[in-house]
Amino acid sequence: MAKKIKQIAIYGKGGIGKSTTTSNLSAALSMLGFKVMQFGCDPKSDSTNTLRDGKNIPTVLDTLREKGAVKAPDVIYGGFNGIYCVEAGGPAPGVGCAGRGIITAVELFKQQRTFEALDLDYVIYDVLGDVVCGGFAMPIREGIAEHVFTVSSSDFMSIYASNNLFKGIKKYSNSGGALLGGVIANSINAGYSKDIIDDFARQTKTGIVEYVPRSITVTQSELRGKTTIEAAPDSDQAKVYMSLAMKIAAHEISHSPSPLEREELQEWASAWSDQLLELESGVVVGGRASGI
Repeated sequence: MAKKIKQIAIYGKGGIGKSTTTSNLSAALSMLGFKVMQFGCDPKSDSTNTLRDGKNIPTVLDTLREKGAVKAPDVIYGGFNGIYCVEAGGPAPGVGCAGRGIITAVELFKQQRTFEALDLDYVIYDVLGDVVCGGFAMPIREGIAEHVFTVSSSDFMSIYASNNLFKGIKKYSNSGGALLGGVIANSINAGYSKDIIDDFARQTKTGIVEYVPRSITVTQSELRGKTTIEAAPDSDQAKVYMSLAMKIAAHEISHSPSPLEREELQEWASAWSDQLLELESGVVVGGRASGI
C-alpha cells in the first residue's frame, strides 16, 4: 500500500506570524525525523527564507515565465535539515489573480507525482489567510490539505480573519474539502490574551493546538536568517515549537468549525472590550482576576 503523505495547510492573517510558525513547525518536524516539504503560497515568496539562511528562491511562476515549461526539481530547493523548499509565487504586480501561483504549482506537482517521488511524510502549505477565495482557497476547496490550522493572536482582525477561514472550511466541508485541525494561538503572553482566544475557540467549536508566546528569541533568530529551531535549539521557544510539532504529528481527526456570523462576532468582540475595561479598572471578571 502506498505511503500516506500528510498534507497540512497553515492559514493566518498577514503579519500574524504565520510564516514564522510554519517554518519552525517544518524545522521541528524534520528534527523529529520526518521528511518535510514547505510549500510557500504567499505571492511575497518569503515563506521559506528562514529555512535557507535568509535567502530567497525562484518561484514556480517566475520559472514558468522564464522557461515556458518546468519540471518539479527545477523549483525545489534544499533547506535546513533536508527540508524541501518551494515558493509558488504570484503574477506580476497588478496583473492577474494572486492565487494563481498556488493553482499552477499544485497542479504541476500533482501531475509529476513529486511528493511520492520524494517519499515525503509532510507537505506544509503556508497560505495567506486574509483571503480565502480563488487560489488561496484551493487547499481547502479541493481537499488537497487533509488538515487546516489557523495561526491567530487575540487581536480582533486576526480573529476576524480566522472566522472567515472557518466559513470557507464549513462551506466546502460537505464536498470533500479540508477540515479544521484547530487554532495555533500566537503571541500569547498576557492572561487576557489566552482568555480571549480560548473563548473564541469555544464559540466556534474548535480547540487550541498550542500557545506560542511572543519571544525576543524569534526576532534574534530571524535577524540571522534562521528559524528558532536552528538558531536556538535549547531555548524555551524552541521547546514550544517542538511541542507543536509533536501535537501536529499526533493529530488525526479534524472537524468542520462553527463560525460566528458577522453580528455575532461583533457582539462577542464588544463584550470582551467591556470586560477588558473592567479588568483595567481592577474588577474581577467571571469570578476571577486575569492579569493584563
